[in-house]
Amino acid sequence: MKGKKKTTTQNDVEEAPSPSEKLPSPVVSDYDSESDSDYEDSSADDDESSDSLDSLSESDLDDASPRNDTSGDLEPAENELSQDEDVANDEDSKSDGSDLHQEGAESDSSEDEVAPRNTIGEVPLKWYEDEPHIGYDIKGKKIKKKEKQDKLDSFLANVDDSKNWRKIYDEYNDETIELTKDEIKLVRRLLKNKAPHSDFDPYQDYVDWFKWDDAKHPLSNAPEPKRRFIPSKWEAKKVVKYVRAIRNGYNPFDKPKEDDGPYLLWGDDSGSTEKANYLAYIPAPKQKLPGHDESYNPPLEYIPTQEEINSYQLMFEEDRPKFIPKRFTSMRSIPAYENAMKDCFERCLDLYLCPRVRKKRLNIDPESLKPKLPSRKELKPYPITCYIEYKGHEDAVTSISVEASGQWMASGSSDGTVRIWEVETGRCLRRWEVGEAVNCVAWNPLPDIHILAVSVGQDVLLLNTGLGDEEEQKRIKDLLWVDSTIASDDSGNKTPSVSWLKDDKLMGLRLRHFKTVTAVEWHRKGDYFSTMMPAGESRAVLIHQLSKKLTQKLPFKLHGLAVRSTFHPSRSIFFVCTKKSVRVYDLLKTKIIKKLDTGLREASSIAVHPGGDNLIVGSKEGKMCWFDMDLSSKPYKILKCHPKDINNVIFHRSYPLFASCSDDCTAYVFHGMVYADLNQNPLIVPLEILRGHSSSNGRGILDCKFHPRQPWLFTAGADKLIKLYCH
Repeated sequence: MKGKKKTTTQNDVEEAPSPSEKLPSPVVSDYDSESDSDYEDSSADDDESSDSLDSLSESDLDDASPRNDTSGDLEPAENELSQDEDVANDEDSKSDGSDLHQEGAESDSSEDEVAPRNTIGEVPLKWYEDEPHIGYDIKGKKIKKKEKQDKLDSFLANVDDSKNWRKIYDEYNDETIELTKDEIKLVRRLLKNKAPHSDFDPYQDYVDWFKWDDAKHPLSNAPEPKRRFIPSKWEAKKVVKYVRAIRNGYNPFDKPKEDDGPYLLWGDDSGSTEKANYLAYIPAPKQKLPGHDESYNPPLEYIPTQEEINSYQLMFEEDRPKFIPKRFTSMRSIPAYENAMKDCFERCLDLYLCPRVRKKRLNIDPESLKPKLPSRKELKPYPITCYIEYKGHEDAVTSISVEASGQWMASGSSDGTVRIWEVETGRCLRRWEVGEAVNCVAWNPLPDIHILAVSVGQDVLLLNTGLGDEEEQKRIKDLLWVDSTIASDDSGNKTPSVSWLKDDKLMGLRLRHFKTVTAVEWHRKGDYFSTMMPAGESRAVLIHQLSKKLTQKLPFKLHGLAVRSTFHPSRSIFFVCTKKSVRVYDLLKTKIIKKLDTGLREASSIAVHPGGDNLIVGSKEGKMCWFDMDLSSKPYKILKCHPKDINNVIFHRSYPLFASCSDDCTAYVFHGMVYADLNQNPLIVPLEILRGHSSSNGRGILDCKFHPRQPWLFTAGADKLIKLYCH
């Protein structure tokens, strides 16, 4: 059986086609399919890929060995192998059977397609940073760069890939390389300062290669060779080469250093290139040039008199002139300078010890650093000049308030009176005697309820102004009517915080508190109002309901001494301003929303923008803070405009205006535009400084209010006057 197979193989070899004839294309047979499956199994076990079909032929030979007697595909395998060997012999052993098989049938696998490599050589990669390609292939086409993956996608891919730590980006070839386990072992050994290969033994036994047999000394005792005493021909050729290069000018020598020229004693040598080889050469500053005083024959007006010389002795040493000019007839009569050695020594110390730093001076126009603000003409109208003065109070006017329609104005003074004025004419309509100094007056914000709240000492008076028709007056009297003395307090204490009493003399209500009331603020709906008692501690802020004659304290703990309080213009939010911060509370949810840090020494007043998201806080140090509650808890802007205490700040209801008044007898008017776009910051522009009030007992303007419909400003001063400023 074996001999028969051997005979068949020889016949196949004899019948093989000659190399000049064209080889037939390979035919897929059962043997090929089996060999391919065997090849795939072997490659999967060994984790290695084959670049040619040599391994395929070898595996086929192994599978088709003569030991497998039952294989029916042995003869085709041996025939194909013999054909490959004959063709290889005819081609003068230039290629083996696997290469011929590759020429016969090209592989369709994507693994055989190798991406073009970088061909730019040793050119710096930064030259190709802005280019879409990196090098050229053998056909002259540009090799495109790979598109860089988005950082987020790259991060997510790296998180999902457990072998990400093995990957290294090759910037030169624009590809990602994954290190094998053997390469990682080499890197770890190198990081530990060990040999890269584990087979290397740094402490192996020393092998002495010198033969010590019959040798007294290890070194040779042979005489010196003759070549060491003969001049070298190679060195002679090198010398001749250098000589010719010098004669032809190929090897230039450094120019000899020139001698130092004249030194600029008084000139500026900062631009000289003498010491340009130094990295940071800064020339020494020159001494001051001598003037007429240092002349040996100065004009007479430069020579001091004897009285002036005597006055120099009375001055401090640092204020005395360093040099007193004298007059000489000729150069020969000039004596030696007595401080020459001392000045020279101090000059040397200055040059040696004083550091010199080169400062780069920037040529920047100061006007370009100012923010570009719109012109004041574009921001009109705003109050500019005084139009009317309201006279009648006998003492300082402490507070003013304007009725909702803008037709009437109320004022309270330290003389114990409350007056109602007609705005346009300046006529005093009504006057009340309250008996004590008035701290605050506040008009009900509803146009049909003409009730005026007045804080006097520990009492808050709710007065009927008598304005309006009969129906409005009837409604007002119903609101101000009370059966008997009612003590309303939700706190549960035995002694009530506030007593609601009927005042027959003033035809109104009297709310008696336990401490002095400094401020009154109405809610936008006109039924609630708050009172401020700085000395009331936990009950410093109280909220009253006029319709039900009820009083309740805030369900929050007040941190710090409360100064002012106010309601939100559109929401159920309440602001409490202490000396150091502003706390924002939600009355419906009974919780604190935000705390605003003013950073001021002591706050004095607060005002909320009609939009409700911005507010300003005035202080007793002349600073005004603008807060954007959507932006931060820190001030958006801090305006330092007044040199003295700020007594009040106020926003206009409809115009983008706000103002502040101070004890320096001035009122500042600002343009404050708040945009609906949350990405655009508020625009704050100073417009006008209103003057006209005079100081009295160190006090200036005590209160200011805007007209509800017009861009007018009312100011109340310590000089007993109320002024109206119009546009």
